[in-house]
Amino acid sequence: MTEFILDLIEAWGYLGIAILMLLENVFPPIPSEVIMGLGGIMVAQGRFEFWPLVAVAVAGTTLGNWVWYGIGRWFGYQRLKPLIDRHGRWLTLDWDEVEKLHRWFVKYGSGIVFFMRFMPIARTMVSLPAGMVQMSQIKFLIWTAAGSTIWITALAGAGSWFGKQFENLDRFVGPLALVAIGSIVLLYLYRVFTWKPKATEDV
Repeated sequence: MTEFILDLIEAWGYLGIAILMLLENVFPPIPSEVIMGLGGIMVAQGRFEFWPLVAVAVAGTTLGNWVWYGIGRWFGYQRLKPLIDRHGRWLTLDWDEVEKLHRWFVKYGSGIVFFMRFMPIARTMVSLPAGMVQMSQIKFLIWTAAGSTIWITALAGAGSWFGKQFENLDRFVGPLALVAIGSIVLLYLYRVFTWKPKATEDV
């Protein structure tokens, strides 16, 4: 995974960062923490400028989230119920939770999109219900970009700082990436195996 990230950055530069951040938001297991951490290290090495790095990463992130928003808008809210009823365990959701999330989006949509940018996995998946409730595309893009700018700046800044403090720090990014991805997979499996539909819990 890390070699793929490094190879793409080496070959495409800033465009590689944008592509990786787009992919990270379409396929959440690719962690933005690793991508931007490496980007920050490269800033410390003089291979990137900080703010252009942040700008292209925000553009890629926003576009990737727009993909999920478009899927949600196309799929629609009502068509989701049969899917939840059939595959609720694998989605670790039941319809009551979906309805609650729908009500929250109707009332607090912009704030939810903004604050979820700081949450692993949820920062991507929040785009799907935003599209389903047909949140204004302009508001969605503005709040996505705003939250993503803060998060990406923090990640790139941390990578740059560590890159200046420690030599050859990028050697440790690979193992850290494996830990991050493994943690996400284990958390998902835990949720799958411990999840019970509310109908079962109430019996």
